Amino acid sequence: MTRYSRQIALAEIGEAGQLKLQNASVLVIGAGGLGCPVLQNLAAAGVGTIGIVDGDVVDETNLHRQLLYTLKDCGKSKVEVAKKAILELNPEIKVNVYPEFFSTQNTSEIVKDYQIIVDCTDTLAIRYLINDVALVKKIPVVYASIYKFEGQVSVFNYKNGPSYRCLFPEQENLNAVPNCVESGVLGVLPNTLGTLQATEVLKIILEMGTVLSGKLLIYDALHFQTQIIDFARNPKAIEKGFINGSQLLHHKKTNESLSPEAFLEKCNQMGIVVIDVRESDESPEFKGKNVIQIPLSELREYSKKLDKNQEIVVFCQTGQRSQTALNYLKKSGFVGVFHLGKGIESLKNQLQ
Repeated sequence: MTRYSRQIALAEIGEAGQLKLQNASVLVIGAGGLGCPVLQNLAAAGVGTIGIVDGDVVDETNLHRQLLYTLKDCGKSKVEVAKKAILELNPEIKVNVYPEFFSTQNTSEIVKDYQIIVDCTDTLAIRYLINDVALVKKIPVVYASIYKFEGQVSVFNYKNGPSYRCLFPEQENLNAVPNCVESGVLGVLPNTLGTLQATEVLKIILEMGTVLSGKLLIYDALHFQTQIIDFARNPKAIEKGFINGSQLLHHKKTNESLSPEAFLEKCNQMGIVVIDVRESDESPEFKGKNVIQIPLSELREYSKKLDKNQEIVVFCQTGQRSQTALNYLKKSGFVGVFHLGKGIESLKNQLQ
């Protein structure tokens, strides 16, 4: 307990509180700008079991804000590098890694052993997925998002409180929120917001303070301003999330996520439409007889031209936008839709 002596010295925590932290299990979805400070702070505080979900690899463009990684880690799995780093920080904890993107295919297996989920993703479809599954499982979700110089934090599904859908009703469109690749981000910003997320996690575990349930904290780093907006529980939004989450957890699912080999095989089959939902300037290029480029924001209009019984394969850079496209097409009535699970980046060896 020497490691935590300054923390235990707090009358509000003590040895009993430290034991709560030791017995806690927290799942962190996303090991990027938000996930890195969350992982560092939870490990340092002594959270006993930490799960890390991310299918990405370290890239040099990550290094100005994702401080778990160094130049020598480029090209390596983020979850594996993060595990090694936080175990060096605190070898007394247990770390489980899931080197894949969170999706409808793996959600029920991944979340089952955790009592808190930390949403460090940057994709709307995955945020709704996290919310709905957590709602059914009665798992609180600590959320944050960032944009340029601003960020926001909240806690959903906490003690029957509001959900993500109560604050952000789902819109039937494909206009994705810009991520830091497109809009840029001040490097310190996700570290500030991730630290705030970790703070909320510790408060939930320790059952102390005022948790940001039903409250959205907005942080403006450029002008050093904060604002808290209250929001209420919406029964219709809760019901929709619960229905979706129940279907995800209890219904048998087909494997809609393709391996690189299966994707390339389908690209060579006649009668299959392969849609690249990336922007036109993204690389590497992927050409083929069946491949057409329709950016995600234009897919809704283009899909009106397609036969809903047509077999369709969608892909993007890492698999997250294609998951959004797949979800949209399925909701629109298309019956045979697949996507390249880990995106075009998983094809690098084949393309070379």
